[in-house]
Amino acid sequence: MKFNDRQAIIELTPQWKGERLPDGRPKVADKYLKALHNLTLEEVWKPIFIKGYESQFEGRLHTLHNDDRKLVGRAVTATYCPYRPDLDEVVKSVGRAEGRTGTYNQWVVDNLMEGDVAVIDMYDKIYKGTFFGGNLTTALKNKTKTGGAIVWGGIRDVEQMKKVEGTQVYYRGIDPTPIRDFIMTGYNTPTRIGNAICMPGDVVFGAGGGVLFIPAHLVASVVDGAVKTQVKDLFGFEMISQNKFTTAQIDKNTWTKEMLDLLMDFIENDDRAEQYRGLDWSEEYDLAINGDPNDTQSAL
Repeated sequence: MKFNDRQAIIELTPQWKGERLPDGRPKVADKYLKALHNLTLEEVWKPIFIKGYESQFEGRLHTLHNDDRKLVGRAVTATYCPYRPDLDEVVKSVGRAEGRTGTYNQWVVDNLMEGDVAVIDMYDKIYKGTFFGGNLTTALKNKTKTGGAIVWGGIRDVEQMKKVEGTQVYYRGIDPTPIRDFIMTGYNTPTRIGNAICMPGDVVFGAGGGVLFIPAHLVASVVDGAVKTQVKDLFGFEMISQNKFTTAQIDKNTWTKEMLDLLMDFIENDDRAEQYRGLDWSEEYDLAINGDPNDTQSAL
């Protein structure tokens, strides 16, 4: 057993071909993290879903701050299980050998980096499952600067947590009890958050009460795809209001060449679409001309 093992993380994320963080996680460029703040959940979700990543979203969470702020960052994952004495002894022995001190939740927080988001599977434990309180939230802010946390479990000291500026925590429930009786089983390994799966280095996109985990190797195409969805929606609303196209036509995954030509004209000549000029639409034209096996389906 090893925790936060660089080689294991690299082997888990072979489709990522770019720069990596010291622990081996994919280092998605900051420009994409910044761009995600300007996108909606639905715009980001669609490009992932149609590529077959159907278990990336979980919406059954509460937020520390209910002010529509977004949470974006690189995932650090940790998985826990209920207490068992013999397993606890083994795991703590491994931790000591790796130089880890303190409690299992401190192992993670102590090693966070700027831009990280802690993604914690506390197996929906709320009573004695309060992963974050006032102290660790303060440490979370100091370590991540702009990050936050996702906890499939509990939190405590909520009034103190809310006073720590610049953080956002998604969680399942609140309890005044301190965290007890749990064991770490994985650190930067595949982690389950409700119905979603998160890999180390995934980009966390939190909006409202929902969290989406974007595979690192898809982030660039997701951002580009979401931006295209924005301008297609802008154009589509205009066409529907002018009765030039039906909602069924606009909602198709694959548009015809004629529709794309009109979209290009709209982008180049309508001031509302100025920010979308320069996007590459060659893939969309290829699908329009040569066909798409999914072209009979409505857009999601």
